[in-house]
This record gives sequence, C-alpha cells and structure tokens, in this order.
Amino acid sequence: MKLVWFRRDLRVKDNLALTEACKSGEPVIAVYYETPLQWEKYCSAPIQADLIRRRLQVLRTELEALNIPLMVRCADYYSDINPLIAQLCQQYQVSDVFCTRDHEIDEISRDNAIAGLLSLTGTCFHAFDYKCVFAPGSIMNGSGSMYRVFTPFKKTWLAKLALHGVSPLPSPEPVQASSITSGMLRGQGDIELHYRQDDSVSWPVDDSAIIQRMRDFCRYRVEQYENLRDFPAIPATSQLSPYLAIGAVSPRQCIARLMLEAKDCLEKGTSGANVWLSEIVWREFYQHITATYPSISRGKAFLEWTDNIEWNQDELLFERWKQGKTGYPIVDAAMRQLNETGWMHNRLRMIVASFLVKDLHIDWRWGERYFNWKLIDGDFAANNGGWQWSASVGTDAQPYFRVFNPTTQGKKFDPNARFIRRWLKELETVPDKSIHEPHKWAEKNGIELSYVKPIVDHKLARLKAIEMFETAKSGQSKQRVES
Repeated sequence: MKLVWFRRDLRVKDNLALTEACKSGEPVIAVYYETPLQWEKYCSAPIQADLIRRRLQVLRTELEALNIPLMVRCADYYSDINPLIAQLCQQYQVSDVFCTRDHEIDEISRDNAIAGLLSLTGTCFHAFDYKCVFAPGSIMNGSGSMYRVFTPFKKTWLAKLALHGVSPLPSPEPVQASSITSGMLRGQGDIELHYRQDDSVSWPVDDSAIIQRMRDFCRYRVEQYENLRDFPAIPATSQLSPYLAIGAVSPRQCIARLMLEAKDCLEKGTSGANVWLSEIVWREFYQHITATYPSISRGKAFLEWTDNIEWNQDELLFERWKQGKTGYPIVDAAMRQLNETGWMHNRLRMIVASFLVKDLHIDWRWGERYFNWKLIDGDFAANNGGWQWSASVGTDAQPYFRVFNPTTQGKKFDPNARFIRRWLKELETVPDKSIHEPHKWAEKNGIELSYVKPIVDHKLARLKAIEMFETAKSGQSKQRVES
C-alpha cells in the first residue's frame, strides 16, 4: 500500500508525488492533515481555509475516479501529525509515503521528524521538489551560491526553461482497487475543517473553471498585461494566485499554457506574456530565497542592518491602516477591498505596504501578518518577499529612499477614480479630478466630508522614514540602544 500526503498541492494533474505513488499500480490511499492551531499561530486566512475545504471536496472526487480514497484528518500542530501518520501507515501496512516538499523552516522540520520516525518502522518517505518549476538549489550563480538579485536569477532561470522546456504531468492512471479503498469511499459526507472559515464561494474550485480562467487569460488578455496590469479598476490580471497558493494549479501548467498561446513569451522584451512570465519567476525567486535562508521563516529581514530600525509601535495608527481609514483614498480603497474580498490588486499591495512602513513607520512584519490573515492567496514566500521588497529590508528590495507618494500613485493608476469610488462611498460627491485629495476640494468649497482627514503628512513622513533608515544603516540607532 502507498500513501500520498497532500499539502499545498491539491490537484491530480501535474502532481509528481501522486504520479510516483501510482506508478506500480498497487493500492494507494491519500491523506490531508489540517492543523488548526498551527494555522492560528501563522495567522492563516479564514477565507483561504474555506477555499482549501472546498478544493478538498473536488480533490476527493477526482481521487475516487482513480480508486484512491482521501482522508481528511485533524492534528492541532505539525508535531501532532507524527504519531497519526505512523499509526495510519501501520494500520494499512503502508510501505511508502509520498509528498511534495515545502521550503519553510517549520515545514522542513516537520518532514524531517516524520521521515525519521517512519524509518524506524521500515516505511520509506519520499519528498519531491515539485513546488517550483526548478528546485531550490538548481538555479545558482557562477560561484555556486543562491542569487541575491532577481535579474540574474531570472536570466539563468529562463535559460534553463528554454533548454529543458516544461511538460506538466497528466493525471495518473487508476490504481488497483482494494477492499480498503471501497470501504473508505462509501458514506463520506461533506468535508469539515476545525478552523474559522470565511466564504470563498466567489472563487470557483473545480478544475474546469480554473483551467478555463488560465486559458482565457493567456489567450485573450495577456497581450495587454504589461500596459494594463497596474490599474486596479481594470480586470487585467490572471487572478490565478489563490490557486497557485493552495496548489490547485501548478506554475508548470501556467507556463505550458502561456507558451502555447503566446509563443514570444521567452523572447527578450516587454511583451505582456514576457512580463507575466516574469511574475511567475518572481514567485520562484522568493521560494528559492525562503529555502536558502531559513531565518526568513523566523521573521528576520534579509538585510540584517535593518534590525537597527526603531519602528513606531502605534497600534491606533495600525488599526486605522487596517480599517482603511487613513485619509488617503487609494490606500483606504485598497484596504477595504482586502477586508471585504480577501484579495488585493498587486499594485495596491505595494502602495499600502509602502504607506504602512514609510508613512506610518510601522514594522513591516505587522503588515505581513495582517495580509496573511486576510489574503485568499496567502503564500509565505510570496507574501514575505513582497513585504520585504516594499519595506526596503529584503533581497533586491526597493531602495529605502524611494517612497511611494500615495496621492501620486492614486492619480497615476486610478485616474478616473473608478476603483476608489467602488470602495469609498463617502467620496461620491467629490469630482474625479479632486478625489485623490478630497479635503482640499471640500475646504475650498466649504463642504464638510464624512471621510477621515489624512492621519499623517506624507512629505514629513517621507523625510522621517529616510532618516530612520539612514540612522539604522550607520549603526547609530543600535549604539544608542546599547548605551
């Protein structure tokens, strides 16, 4: 008997662990362990938990067609999985356990502990590097080290893709049915999880809908991706990130479809297809960084000197940011979109992150955790990498002296205020040309707005942020604390 342990690879197609488990044709069983207290520790998003639950229903049906039963079990923490999986292997005489390797430090420790435990009973543990197109450690610089800068990483990554191509695995053939399989397939009701869940119904979870979304984007919209991707009022992005985050679709599937529909995606330039491919490579880059530098998973900034920064601990300002009540329309509209839908446009993620760190001077880790609590597409490496980039504390990050002006960003990327008007009903009477600085218009016309006034002066906050970083970089802040 073989056992497949599903984690963030909730699919039947292009799943190497499942394919390898099915190769012999012997009976196979599958398990998924929810870890509610571990998720709570990580501030995992309730809306993503609901997406996982709904996706597990689809996965169970697809596995049944392969004569593979899927069991969903609860273990509060990762450490609680050890005896449960060992018991499962003993109960069903499992000879081999198959899974897809995760790259975060707690997940690595979890797998190492279980592999050691299973080895005592003669059960083989097979963890496959299949979360990325190319496994961490396979994209290295000339000295054999991990790239710290994205552009040369991308160049090497694309060269390897051009050389080897990408061929997503098909669904495996059905395996031998057994009395165990038949018995376990009967009488299974709806899957329930022991973790808070927010409604994710607006995101379809069946394969046909997900694949169609990918096809439609690559066929009809990717050509305009470079020109339109930064405008949040326009549906110009793929919105595949929630499915990549839980593994309902793989990066290989995305790239294979892109190469089929847009054959110029590997050519040098800035075509829409080329730029979207770069976004996938950014995702890979952050996975490789996470795997190479374990301290990232422990809340550490990549740039060690930024530990010297004395962050503002103002929880009231942080609360205003969370609620979308900062007085800066593009920031507030973005945060309200996040709070209501569990998703935020990528340009807006950069704007609100910059605002939290460089206008409010609040620790980027506060924002990272809040995003993780809200995002339906929450993924540690991508979320952490994005926050460290915006906060100027990460690898190949935005320079600390570059500070987004939220008003200018709003005018540039929501010029007709279509996005802002959708989320800020308090500004419905303000003309388009004045909506990015509504209180100036209101004061000029003697009007009292119900919309909150700006909680900080951006010009002053920008100067303060630069000073904070420069002080930290010189080591003065650290010396002051020690003295």
